[in-house]
Amino acid sequence: MSAAEPVRDLVGVGIGPFDLGLAALLDGADADADAVFLDRKPEFRWHGGMLIEGTTLEVPFLADLVTLADPTSPHSYLNYLRERDRLYEFYFYETFQIPRREYDAYMRWVAERLDSCRFSREVTAVEYDDEREVFEVRARNPETGERHRYLARDLVLGVGSVPYVPEAFRDLPDADVFHTASYLDRRERCLDADAITVVGSGQSAAEVFLDLLERQPERDYRLDWLTRSDGFFPMEYSKLGLQHFTPEYARYFNSLPQETRDEVLPEQDLLYKGIDPETNDRIYETLYEHSIERDPDVGLLAMTEVRGIEPSADGPHRYRLACEQRQEATRFEHGADVVVLGTGYHRPTPEFLAPLEPRIRRDERDRLRITEDYRVELDDVAGRVFVQNAELHTHGVGAPDLGLGTYRNSVIVEQLLGEAVYPVDRDTVFQDFGVEQFLSDSPVEGRTDHPIQED
Repeated sequence: MSAAEPVRDLVGVGIGPFDLGLAALLDGADADADAVFLDRKPEFRWHGGMLIEGTTLEVPFLADLVTLADPTSPHSYLNYLRERDRLYEFYFYETFQIPRREYDAYMRWVAERLDSCRFSREVTAVEYDDEREVFEVRARNPETGERHRYLARDLVLGVGSVPYVPEAFRDLPDADVFHTASYLDRRERCLDADAITVVGSGQSAAEVFLDLLERQPERDYRLDWLTRSDGFFPMEYSKLGLQHFTPEYARYFNSLPQETRDEVLPEQDLLYKGIDPETNDRIYETLYEHSIERDPDVGLLAMTEVRGIEPSADGPHRYRLACEQRQEATRFEHGADVVVLGTGYHRPTPEFLAPLEPRIRRDERDRLRITEDYRVELDDVAGRVFVQNAELHTHGVGAPDLGLGTYRNSVIVEQLLGEAVYPVDRDTVFQDFGVEQFLSDSPVEGRTDHPIQED
């Protein structure tokens, strides 16, 4: 290793919304931070297979890459509109939830403005040099094979999650049985089928079902929707419910014992796993419109698990789905020509971390141990590894939320630069989550409430 090789302050692995937001905030910070962000894709693209016409963000446009930390940033969504001469059009658009396709275009605009973003850089290994106290990040260009190496004092991991396909469905032709993440690439295949089944009841599955439902009269296919959930329920979208996606709740959740966190999370599914109310309403309204003159050729069945999918040797459809309705404990077969899997995403440990693995601390469930300020706990490493959206089990339901990305990045920037460049918000909502905060917030003079001291 050459002694003259430059050592950067930070290398970011992955350029999704969160690391891109960090790059944008570092670009605007009044400090000389030398950072570079790497991604294997040739250009910025955000969930390209789900940029369906008419779909919108599930959060207000203020949850862009920078605004909640720095409303004056030139990398804001409003400045993007100004630069694109679309500000008045947006003014009359009069909505907070913007088209998902435009949010993708906005983030691509930011990525193209930042010199710190490097695409076609697939990270292959990360090691730690104890002597120089730096991380060595090796990468390659997937198209050309060209090799690159970067040295940095700190890392941030924003590699994101990957589509999850249950093992029982993985050996089937992906032209016919595929994840919602590939939907737009295979939509024409769906429209040519005689029978389509969507599996799952999250937002992605709902958007695919709605898109196919709206196009059904033109193509006249059978459309079914199956989910093992108890129903096709909307996400919690009330203003008080949304206060779980705040810095206060992230800190409160992080303060709880891990055993308590693991008990709480499964009870909060509808805070982040359901269908947004507008999509839910549009599905019902479309079904109603289609039913005016005849019953729509549509089926919705909840509490039903798809246990397996097999090619059909005979019968009217290409595949047989082995299903079970849980409450009735009834098993049945269902036919389809195309199956779209809304089976969610998972976060496997990146292979490039293998050289660091002996130094990474994990909990009893083999999950990363993550501090309140988003650092992975490491043994005998002076450098720091920060994470983006890998802390659901330690910081709660807001980990994947775009609205909390700027808060997390403000915390990371403060750790990197040793000063509070951007506000690290402490009091942003009316609700209190912990007793100590509840008692300390009272303005009533002479209030005598106090915690009970246990013997």
